Amino acid sequence: MEINITEIKDFIATQSTESKIYIGVDSNRFASEDGWFADYTSVVVIHIDGKHGCKLFGETIREKDFDQKGDKPQLRLMNEVYKVAELYLKLADVFGDRQVEIHLDLNPDPSYISQSVVQQAIGYIRGVCNVSPQVKPFAFAASCAADRYRGVGQSLEAA
Repeated sequence: MEINITEIKDFIATQSTESKIYIGVDSNRFASEDGWFADYTSVVVIHIDGKHGCKLFGETIREKDFDQKGDKPQLRLMNEVYKVAELYLKLADVFGDRQVEIHLDLNPDPSYISQSVVQQAIGYIRGVCNVSPQVKPFAFAASCAADRYRGVGQSLEAA
């Protein structure tokens, strides 16, 4: 199901300025008969009043993955970054004084593959969104909420 930007904006507009907003994207690469694909799950978590539970909005879309090697997922990881920035920009006019965080499913630890794009991703988000993003282990919207949404979301057909 496609994420409904108007529905998210309407919900945010009815929430107090104490509500917090977390935006994240995660992806999952897999092989099919037609080649490699990635499911990109985008989520917006609205923490109501910063203390009363949350509302989760999201979508999962399937795209062809053009990374040549699974152990070097730079393109797919940067696609996550581009998608989270796009989602942030679509919602930015309704944020007001609310705390907003962008969460990237990237690990700065050199023992993880995603470390290779951390600085590039942070720079992109700072430049495009004027926000300093969170990375693992503080990026729960991208790592946990997206996984939860993907677990309850509908299965997809290849695009």
